[in-house]
Amino acid sequence: QVQLVESGGGLVQAGGSLTLSCAASGSIFSINGMGWCRQAPGKQRELLATITRGGSANSADSVKERFTISRDNAKNTVYLQMNSLKPEDTAVYYCIASYTSYVGLNDYRGQGTQVTVSS
Repeated sequence: QVQLVESGGGLVQAGGSLTLSCAASGSIFSINGMGWCRQAPGKQRELLATITRGGSANSADSVKERFTISRDNAKNTVYLQMNSLKPEDTAVYYCIASYTSYVGLNDYRGQGTQVTVSS
């Protein structure tokens, strides 16, 4: 089992920045893919960015110009740097993890951290 704990969410004004962190614990020695997704009220969960243990990263077109994923394998932590935030970025942000290089919406998921962007 893998436990994922997100932190760093909060209230920010439009145009501001936040950095989310996710610390993994438990059976983490085989964790490969990690990433972030979000779910806004009344909307489907959206995959935002993923990164493999080797550092290969991918981001959704909707956020790739503003969000950057990174990872510290020594700390078993993945980050999401979010810049130029917009009110439509308001959502619960979840950390995800997988034992394969592919990580998606159906893999291990944390409890989430709320991000609210005010206009």
